[in-house]
Amino acid sequence: MLARMPPARDPASADSRPVATRRVWRIARAGSLSRLRLIEEPLPPPAEGEVQVAVQAVGLNFADVFACLGLYSATPRGAFVPGLESAGVVTAVGPGETRWRPGDAVMVLTRFGGYATALNASRDTLWPMPSGWDYAAAAAYPVQALTAWYGLVALGGARRDAIVLVQSAAGGVGLQALAALRSLGARPVAIVGREEKRRFLIERHGLPPAAVLLRDRHYAASLDAALAHYGAPGFDLVFDAVYGAAFTPAFERLAPEGRYVLYGAAEFMDTGARPNPLRLAWRYLRRPRPDPLAMISVNRGLLAFNLIWLWGEVQRLPAAMRSTLELIPEPPHVGAAFAFDDAPQAMRVLQAGGTTGKVILRC
Repeated sequence: MLARMPPARDPASADSRPVATRRVWRIARAGSLSRLRLIEEPLPPPAEGEVQVAVQAVGLNFADVFACLGLYSATPRGAFVPGLESAGVVTAVGPGETRWRPGDAVMVLTRFGGYATALNASRDTLWPMPSGWDYAAAAAYPVQALTAWYGLVALGGARRDAIVLVQSAAGGVGLQALAALRSLGARPVAIVGREEKRRFLIERHGLPPAAVLLRDRHYAASLDAALAHYGAPGFDLVFDAVYGAAFTPAFERLAPEGRYVLYGAAEFMDTGARPNPLRLAWRYLRRPRPDPLAMISVNRGLLAFNLIWLWGEVQRLPAAMRSTLELIPEPPHVGAAFAFDDAPQAMRVLQAGGTTGKVILRC
């Protein structure tokens, strides 16, 4: 374990009384992780259409780090609280609310604001915590599972027996993508950046060694070997949050009617507290630039998305979450848990890319 982990709380034992103050990690402005500050502030009662939640666990995402570094297109202007997901217990409801009641254990989606010990959230962005799950698993689930469902199914059209390449397959989204592909009966090719992650997928998740590849100097040849293992001429779908040098070899191996679904650019992630402008500029100038006209003759498609777009389509979220839970019904793998007070350390560990599965905070 990468950090001290307070004991998990039983949902039945969580305090469901309303709260008047809360602690949050707030950043004065994007640009550096060092600007994060833990503060205490008042929390008003929930307004109409809102539900108050005492947060028990918070899920971390690369988007949180990118937002604090100022590299995320959806980053709010000025001061903000990072965080897109959490889990906890309802402590109060807004006027006229009948869907939720104090004591309900819930998963919560937020458009930022998640790094908090309590929050008021729209009643439409809450879901009941699945039976048998703890708060850590519930906080680790929504964003990355929804990302896997939306990218693989809604956009990628993944189906039984499809050959699907998954970049960063040992990360939180990657593991959810592998779970989704198992449910669909598709055949994955998993890409990781480190040998220990390769062994993790082979030993813990039962993937065939020929289908778990390292992103190294032999990457292109390894892709050919994996396709030969499946007897396939090309990939039906590539699911990628890395971009950079890994893009072109995979894109060139798409089968006719294949789709490349891009949902991030971890290649641009710096490991320091603030971005290095020269390094970012160099990577940006060297980025792949696929030619749309060239796609016509080979019948390939390139799609890209940012999941937070769905937060603006709130009426679609309930159906999306139902579909996701049906496709991926098991709790996610939590690879590292930190105390809430250690959020900056947790973000740096996530930023370094050495974790498997999800990183969470316990409140």
